[in-house]
Amino acid sequence: MHDYGSFEFDSKQDVLAKSKQFWNPDKTQFWSDSGVDLVIDRREGYLLWDMDGRRLIDVHLNGGTYNLGHRNPEVVAALSDAMARFDIGNHHFPSVARTALAEALVSSAPASLTKVAYASGGGEAIDIALKSARHATKKRRIVSIVKAYHGHTGLAVATGDDRFSRMFLADRPEEFTQVPFNDLGAMEQALRGRDVAAVIMETIPATYGFPLPEPGYLEAVKHLCEKYDALYIADEVQTGLMRTGELWGITKHGIEPDVMVVGKGISGGVYPIAAVLLSERAGAWLYEDGFGHISTFGGAELGCVVALKTLEITTRPEVRSMVHYIADLIGRGLEAIQARHPAWFTGIRQNGVVFGLEFDHPEGAKYVMRELYELGVWAIFSTLDPRVLQYKPGILMPPDLCEELLDRTAVGIARAEAAAGYGRRRAS
Repeated sequence: MHDYGSFEFDSKQDVLAKSKQFWNPDKTQFWSDSGVDLVIDRREGYLLWDMDGRRLIDVHLNGGTYNLGHRNPEVVAALSDAMARFDIGNHHFPSVARTALAEALVSSAPASLTKVAYASGGGEAIDIALKSARHATKKRRIVSIVKAYHGHTGLAVATGDDRFSRMFLADRPEEFTQVPFNDLGAMEQALRGRDVAAVIMETIPATYGFPLPEPGYLEAVKHLCEKYDALYIADEVQTGLMRTGELWGITKHGIEPDVMVVGKGISGGVYPIAAVLLSERAGAWLYEDGFGHISTFGGAELGCVVALKTLEITTRPEVRSMVHYIADLIGRGLEAIQARHPAWFTGIRQNGVVFGLEFDHPEGAKYVMRELYELGVWAIFSTLDPRVLQYKPGILMPPDLCEELLDRTAVGIARAEAAAGYGRRRAS
């Protein structure tokens, strides 16, 4: 019996059966079929424990939600202390917590960004960003990247892969255009008609497997936006908060976006919150009609306190140094592993502690994911490019855990190569 206080389950199998019955049948079955029968129980730092007691090093981090680790003691303490005074708050009125976080976010961001609007999650934040761009430009069309992912809410889902937009009849080509990543010609062609409200870009497309922007590409896209009067929306949900070695990945390119979206990690992994940082032009609706977007739980005061602590921890000089140390240690370790499997493990995409591991098989990352899971590492394949494994060490990961992670990864990659029958295929 697993007793969680307000509820209990007989076993992990009991949870899986009821998950299929009451929650999400397809997703539950997918993970079981994939050899990942994970039901998370205890969690601490960068470690997870399955209900059956399996210990896992977490390098999925739920897309960077757990940048600071699971249940980071300082973040948990900030939330606990805040509960003695705050609750969700009232979204209609000025708020001490919302105002304090907004000031801190603007102070941390590129100078172009002067206002903050809040959401309860990244998808809602993307919707706010797109609505803001449409209001500012009085244009409707949005340009995004093929295989992009910006969330599943009403407008956000239309910017991403049609696997998700078609299901909910949200594929509207007259309003949403997609162009290939790193293709400046296609981008300019999409913008040439001057009918585009905004280009929305993940600084490094996450669900597509972290393909890296070619030198000068993002800068050139920003220039095209200025040339054709479109706003530049930087989606920093997965690349923000020091994951690239800078607080915001976009600043490594010297770009001052018109809009920047922050989510996942700003929650500290303990309270849902997301934010949209807006330029004066993009945020003009805040002067015209402040009721233009209403979100009951967006900018919840408890979440703002958590986000303030998360931002403070993340911006400490020693944390920046730690990120560079981890990036170097893991990067060199992966290169050594790749050297032993050059035909199977074909590439490493890296920017700071953002890693995409490429394999020479259309679903190579699924093989590696399964083997790593058996070996006590949780990393996830890229949904929109299953050749690539998303591999995201936390920004505070201790050196000994980094070394253990690399040891287990080396074994997992070797086993996956054999499990895929890769050597036999190459020989034939």
